[in-house]
Amino acid sequence: MPAGEHEFVVVANRLPVDITIEDDGSLSWERSPGGLVTALAPLMQKNGGGWVGWSGKVGFEHEPFDAEGMRLCPVPLSEGEIARYYEGFSNATLWPLYHDVIVPPEFHRAWWNTYTSVNRRFATAAAEAVAPGGTVWVHDYQLQLVPSVLRMLRPDVKIGFFNHIPFPPVEIFTQLPWRHQVVEGLLGADLVGFQRPGDASNFLRAVRRLTDLQVRGPQVTVPGRWSRPDRAVRAQAFPISIDSTAFEELARRPDVLERAKQIRVELGSPDVLLLGVDRLDYTKGIRHRLKAFGELLEDGQLRVPEACMVQVASPSRERVEQYKTLRDEVEVTVGRINGDYGALGRAAVHYLHHSYPATEMAALYRAADVMLVTSLRDGMNLVAKEYVAARSDLGGALVLSEFTGAADELTHALTINPHDIDGTKATVMRAVNMDRKESRRRMRGLRRRVMQHDVQRWADDFLGYLAMSVPPPPDLRPPETPRLGTQPPATDENRPDPTDEQPTDEQPTDEQPTSKETT
Repeated sequence: MPAGEHEFVVVANRLPVDITIEDDGSLSWERSPGGLVTALAPLMQKNGGGWVGWSGKVGFEHEPFDAEGMRLCPVPLSEGEIARYYEGFSNATLWPLYHDVIVPPEFHRAWWNTYTSVNRRFATAAAEAVAPGGTVWVHDYQLQLVPSVLRMLRPDVKIGFFNHIPFPPVEIFTQLPWRHQVVEGLLGADLVGFQRPGDASNFLRAVRRLTDLQVRGPQVTVPGRWSRPDRAVRAQAFPISIDSTAFEELARRPDVLERAKQIRVELGSPDVLLLGVDRLDYTKGIRHRLKAFGELLEDGQLRVPEACMVQVASPSRERVEQYKTLRDEVEVTVGRINGDYGALGRAAVHYLHHSYPATEMAALYRAADVMLVTSLRDGMNLVAKEYVAARSDLGGALVLSEFTGAADELTHALTINPHDIDGTKATVMRAVNMDRKESRRRMRGLRRRVMQHDVQRWADDFLGYLAMSVPPPPDLRPPETPRLGTQPPATDENRPDPTDEQPTDEQPTDEQPTSKETT
């Protein structure tokens, strides 16, 4: 297969822009929000990178085009392929299976066949885009077969894969009828990244159970074929993060701080404002959170209007039946709580089923006294990190499920088992009644982690490890072109600590505005 021209190619389910087709057939686009685009866009713009993905529009076919300083390579998907590959196999088979079978996964051969064919199409597009000896970074559970197909098409390139959701224990994973094919697909990569060390361990256990390959520590040895040498595949945790500095600066803007005050006034100036922010997904534990809050009202530990909750539940996969059912259940629960405990003009739960811009979310984070993250299973949960980044005033408290990837890092949060309703209620009340000194100490520790380990560090670390994998043959390296990811992974010793500038008890905070906040 002829090689492309891009030293660095990203392969993801979606392109990094939202495309609009004008009446005259021309294209316009806006950059999509999200940490992945934020982390990789500068690197791709600097090196003329390519991005392979679906446009988000049914049947959209277009030649590669330039946008946001990148070459975008659209992969067309038909209505049937979206139904079987994305809504079917990705989100009704893999998603529930990888999230501890919270709901039963469905196994359909037609879905698997479409998943296979679509993955081949993505791999072919990547193979046509990447330059000799280049680097390809494949993302997430929708594209787990791409590494092995790409390896066959382009054995000269380095391939990384990152799984943004959990990888299940082998006892659950082996329920998948096509478990061998998925493992073989991932082993096409040189580096397989996960959110948590436990996810990497689960994958390595699956390799031991389902193959006869040698596994030593985090490394799998894949025997060579024909004239190709043996290959080493490394599985390791690389916890993803957010653009911490940018989000902190957004939350410190005067208009955002003013909006935060306005939100509290609009809610009746409660003494305690609890906040939940999620996609409307059964993995997020929204029903458990509402149950705990309802019982706190029933017990009299919290009362309306002195306390209220805001629950933002942005729409998600609304054509999937399980998500339709979840929405009905959540809305019935909210209605019951408000009917039992609300007052005239003072709802107990303010339920918002739509998405908000980043400025409004930052204002909500600044307004909230307690952030509730009650996921039943979550690869990371970046909402928790956004809340921490927004709280440069060292105010607020984070209640965090132990079943999130974020719990491994945010050890100063108050952790809960969301299935334990009594334990969750006790922890929420501990957060509500926490004294200011402990609250500030905990938030300072949380911010130290979030501000230091940002999304750029995540990308640098992953690409640094990928660069240390076996290099391509020397004759495939363009001698004048600097290689991507040649810097070693950042360490705590050689990276400056962004928290050196963070407020302390002796430094000004938002209660005592600094020049940065007032300009």
